[in-house]
Amino acid sequence: MANGQQRAQQNLEAFEVWQATQSDDDFKQIVFKGKLNRIEVAKGVGCGKSALSQNPALRKALKALEDKLRDKGVLPPLTESAKKDADKPKEYDNTVNRKLLDSKRVSALEAENIELKAKVKELEGKLERFGELNETLSEMGFMPR
Repeated sequence: MANGQQRAQQNLEAFEVWQATQSDDDFKQIVFKGKLNRIEVAKGVGCGKSALSQNPALRKALKALEDKLRDKGVLPPLTESAKKDADKPKEYDNTVNRKLLDSKRVSALEAENIELKAKVKELEGKLERFGELNETLSEMGFMPR
């Protein structure tokens, strides 16, 4: 079994072979949000997606490929903010999960509220009808026991 450095070198070589076998049209097929889709690249190379970010040589080769494709017009150019933030790690937002759960809960409660309002309206209609029936029976003297 290969150690980490050997595996990293094998992944880099596999990436270079994969890159050489792809045409511009092939690359256009796997563009996602202005970059090459990392999952599709990993599948093509035959490595894990994490290798694309954890292996420095592979990460550099992928960035060089994307820059070359931008120069050719296959990938869209980077925006100014993307250029500034390229080397910065993304800030982790620990409230995202809570916001998602809250959003789901709010929509479930709104749906339940709509159903209950419809049920109340239906029951108020029945109550009004039976109230009139009760009034009529008491006027006629046929009160139930």
